[in-house]
Amino acid sequence: MTPNSLSRLSFALVFGALVGAVIGAVLAEPLVGAALGALVGTLISITVDTRRGLGLLDWLRGPQQAQAPRDQGFWGELAYRIERALRQKEQSIAQERERLAQFLAAIEASPNGVMLLDDSDQIEWCNTVAAQHFGLDPVRDRLQRVTNLVRSPLFVAFLQSGDFDEPVTVPGPLGHATLSLLVRPYGEGMKLLLSQDITERERAEAMRRDFVANVSHEIRTPLTVLSGFVETLAQLPLTEPERQRVLLLMGQQTGRMQALVGDLLMLAQLEGSPRPGADRWLMLTPLLQRALADAMALSAGRHTVVLRSTDDIELAGVEGELLSAVGNLLANAVRYTPEGGRIELGWARLDDGRGVIEVSDTGLGIAREHLPRLTERFYRVDGSRSRDTGGTGLGLSIVKHVVQRHGGEIDIQSELGKGSSFRLLLPALRVRAPALPISVRAEAAA
Repeated sequence: MTPNSLSRLSFALVFGALVGAVIGAVLAEPLVGAALGALVGTLISITVDTRRGLGLLDWLRGPQQAQAPRDQGFWGELAYRIERALRQKEQSIAQERERLAQFLAAIEASPNGVMLLDDSDQIEWCNTVAAQHFGLDPVRDRLQRVTNLVRSPLFVAFLQSGDFDEPVTVPGPLGHATLSLLVRPYGEGMKLLLSQDITERERAEAMRRDFVANVSHEIRTPLTVLSGFVETLAQLPLTEPERQRVLLLMGQQTGRMQALVGDLLMLAQLEGSPRPGADRWLMLTPLLQRALADAMALSAGRHTVVLRSTDDIELAGVEGELLSAVGNLLANAVRYTPEGGRIELGWARLDDGRGVIEVSDTGLGIAREHLPRLTERFYRVDGSRSRDTGGTGLGLSIVKHVVQRHGGEIDIQSELGKGSSFRLLLPALRVRAPALPISVRAEAAA
């Protein structure tokens, strides 16, 4: 019992004794007065303590937002300690909620999908990425059984199998993606479901397989031809004209393999080297003239090949890469334009400052459905025609890599029977007027 409680009880007893003494004096019964005094003192003490206890009980029944009763003695001390314990508990809960919010925010920022399932496979929580993967609403679908919402047979079978040692690959519910799923059990029958969109990785892997298969096929064909010619030369007595024809064909196949290897090395160099800086400036007109000369040599007079008049301009980039890109476009135009057709090479500057290098022709044209895939490696609109013209199937892929490395893009417009137009769009920061006109530069050089 605390000192305050003792003093309160003593006060009640003393007060009761005084009351008893008065009553005893009135009744002339001292013992009766003493007993009544003790009873009155005890009742007073009990009444006061009961009121204070009831006050504390009323506070505990409420929301405990106000301060606990600050009475003296036992009840005041008890109220203070209870309030302090409650405040500490509230602070601890608030800290745990903050940690949970931070943890969920970190999961929300994850590039992978995260879903928490209870022992009945009901959704406890999922981040936005998981909702996108499975076509769910993170709020509306909470506490719903996931197998009622995601009805993919592979997904349902995987979740119900209980064999979660290895991830499983399933098609996305919306049909536009491929998902890799991993489940980790925890707690009492609960599951952590992790999902990752591997569509691009699967596409890249398919492209890699196709690339290896295409390279193997492209190299195997001329090797087979060369092997047959070597065997022919070794075993058959050929006349001089026949021998010369065999040697000519062998040289063509050798050139085809050299062109293929050269394009492969060019692609490897483009993919493995850093992006060109924007401080290496070169004159555009001489570059276009060189590319045009090569195209005219390849055409051998079978086409009209012209360079539209261009303003003096400078580009920031790698000369060899840009020359290769323009050269590939012109070579394709020569290969796929019938004899007597027209091929134009031109340059323009757009209103927004970007530069455009354009190669257009009056050739056979390309059907619309092929245009999105033209820059894929080894993609051919007509495989037999491409091989007959000497193409490797890598030219437009090289063009795309070059222009993208210079911060630009390639735009292709074509229609069957009406020719094609290939435009290389270069950003404004890589285009500028020359510091000196070409004539001044020539005089200075002289």
